[in-house]
Amino acid sequence: MTFDIRNIRKSFEGTEVLKDVSMEIGTGEFVALLGPSGSGKTTLLNIVAGLQHPDSGTLSLDGEDITRLSAGARHFGMVFQSYALFRHMSVAENIGFGLKVMPRGSRPSRRQIAARVEELLEMIELPGLGERYPAQLSGGQRQRVAMARALAINPRLLLMDEPFSALDAQVRQSLRASVRDLQQKIGVAAILVTHDRAEAWALADRIAVMGEGRILQYDRPERLREAPASEAVRVLAADAS
Repeated sequence: MTFDIRNIRKSFEGTEVLKDVSMEIGTGEFVALLGPSGSGKTTLLNIVAGLQHPDSGTLSLDGEDITRLSAGARHFGMVFQSYALFRHMSVAENIGFGLKVMPRGSRPSRRQIAARVEELLEMIELPGLGERYPAQLSGGQRQRVAMARALAINPRLLLMDEPFSALDAQVRQSLRASVRDLQQKIGVAAILVTHDRAEAWALADRIAVMGEGRILQYDRPERLREAPASEAVRVLAADAS
């Protein structure tokens, strides 16, 4: 899989939020968008997800132009900071929701959905908790369920918007290691939005350092430290050590 972002621009009420942003993501790669508030990272993620459309530029997946494709048609998994679980549904129902609403021709059978849910419960280390409700889980457990729901549909790309920021430091550190392990096990490419330097360095194969709507540098963590392209990148890399 190759996901290509080319020359993306986006303005809101005359203010340019993304300024000619380009990057590519390879098969199974974990990429972090790192930068302060207002750097454009969440807007870029929303454009990738199909929740917003760029003013100009293109998105392509394995050579297919998906720039104007609807969010649902992209078949991407999304994990939010707020978990966004359905409170009236059990854990199992939450995980299987995306499978149940697939078009009739591609929708798995009830038995297949149940088997997929059980498989994911094992993978997120919550076996036997399928009948519980979100309110009965800890924050870390709820985030694991949100991850399983995103992965249930076998997404072409996994998108995460600051998924650990609502958790305390100890849980956050434990959970991010589990997420990286799960992402590698599934083999899906992932994009993570974060303002946490240590998190980006711990998780990502490559990091896109963003500032004022631009990508200041896009490279492997060790290269950002060894050969920063600007003072802003150098400071970020030093602070992440």
